[in-house]
Amino acid sequence: MLRIFATAAAISLLIASGCSGPGELIKPPRATTLATPAIPEEPPPSARREFRAAWIATVANIDWPTERGLAESEQKAELRRMLDQAASLGMNAVMFQVRPMADALYASSLEPWSIYLTGVQGQDPGYDPLAFAVKEAHDRGIELHAWFNPFRAGHPTNDGPYDSGHVTVSSPEWVLEYGSLLWLDPGIPAVGDHSLAVMLDVVRRYDVDGIHLDDYFYPYPANDSLGNPLDFPDGASWNSSGYTGKRADWRRENVNGFVSALYDSVKAVRPEVKVGISPFGIWRPGYPEGVVGFDQFEGLYADARLWLKEGWVDYFTPQLYWAMASPGQPYGPLLDWWIGENALQRHIWPGNYASRVILEGAAFWEPDELVRQVRHTRLTSGAGGNVHFSMKALMPGPGADVMLLDSVYSEPALPPPTTWLGGSTPGVPVVAWEGSTLLLEPRSEGRPLVWHVRDWDGLQWSIRVVPGSQRRLEYDEPPLIAVVSAVSRLGLEGANAWAIRQVVAVE
Repeated sequence: MLRIFATAAAISLLIASGCSGPGELIKPPRATTLATPAIPEEPPPSARREFRAAWIATVANIDWPTERGLAESEQKAELRRMLDQAASLGMNAVMFQVRPMADALYASSLEPWSIYLTGVQGQDPGYDPLAFAVKEAHDRGIELHAWFNPFRAGHPTNDGPYDSGHVTVSSPEWVLEYGSLLWLDPGIPAVGDHSLAVMLDVVRRYDVDGIHLDDYFYPYPANDSLGNPLDFPDGASWNSSGYTGKRADWRRENVNGFVSALYDSVKAVRPEVKVGISPFGIWRPGYPEGVVGFDQFEGLYADARLWLKEGWVDYFTPQLYWAMASPGQPYGPLLDWWIGENALQRHIWPGNYASRVILEGAAFWEPDELVRQVRHTRLTSGAGGNVHFSMKALMPGPGADVMLLDSVYSEPALPPPTTWLGGSTPGVPVVAWEGSTLLLEPRSEGRPLVWHVRDWDGLQWSIRVVPGSQRRLEYDEPPLIAVVSAVSRLGLEGANAWAIRQVVAVE
């Protein structure tokens, strides 16, 4: 009879423990040979390609930090818990809000520290949250996209004085009061230049994977105390513009010029950094037929369809914040419409309103609504993943995390490749067994975002995605074969390296 043991250490285990009864010793095996396991006929499988992300909102302390003035250690612990939870859900990206209202959640010479950190705008929290978040995300194999609000300058939750370095003090001529908000006037060229400089400063100094904008360009319409609609008070910049067309077209041109300049400028500084926008989910009522609701083209002066058609984004995340069965804003037809406008084949990763699982009354969703939406996205050709608003709803407790993990996110996923930005394909990694530990080393310069690991136990394959910072992969029961490839931060995957363990055949 031939018995197979997985490692040479099995010989010593057999001899040292070889008693089948009191006083009875098993004789050493008559012959041992080292053998290589048979290579399975089927090729190693591949992980699903799917973008899985969540927004981490800092405005009004929605997600993080949970309250102002927490100690540095508490803030860091909260963010680690969120990133640990994202990793446990198989997520591969977060959108981390770093500029809620012309302020900064990072060390900036251009704008003051955010009030949402310490409770005092301009007060140093004692560390750099963005640098910390980038490292912690990358250590978990998660992309970090820096999320900016390009034109909001003041929020009603800002209940303290503005810092001397804030635009309301340093450049008050740029700032307009509108409803409960303070807003930078997009019609002033210097405003666009300043916001662009802020974002490029982050691109240059921080190892971010993406620059992300949400749906706030011109503000959402507001009413006065009597309920009458307020027009945005940009008369001064309009009158000095010299524009001969309609004012609404001029406003849209201001936004279009900013979006185009942002894309070109980011690519000139770091071409590999992805640029993404998350517009309101409806371009205009009637597109597609039967859709009703807010008109962002007229209300926000945002021609989001144009940005997609022109390729001023690498990924597009329309906020499809309605239920699958919503009669006026159906999830499926809206997703199909946006995909149909994607002439340059950029990534389409719709946004989903996960926070409805923690709302009450008519706004509440059962967590399985999110599961249905992810499944529908997955089955829709031209869509490649989902982004959830916001991370708080995916933390333990509300139940959305369990529903996702037990169904659509039960298997790991790799981010879809972004091929049009160039980038080099990682080299074949160096892999080797050291006992029950798999050693991992990148062949090419720099570390991958993740390792794509496929294990063969003699009967079947299993898949895992491991952070690229990891150099030792520990196994309780090591497989016979491990197949490893490196995946870059653009989702480009190199060739496989095979680590085959020798086995001991005992007669």
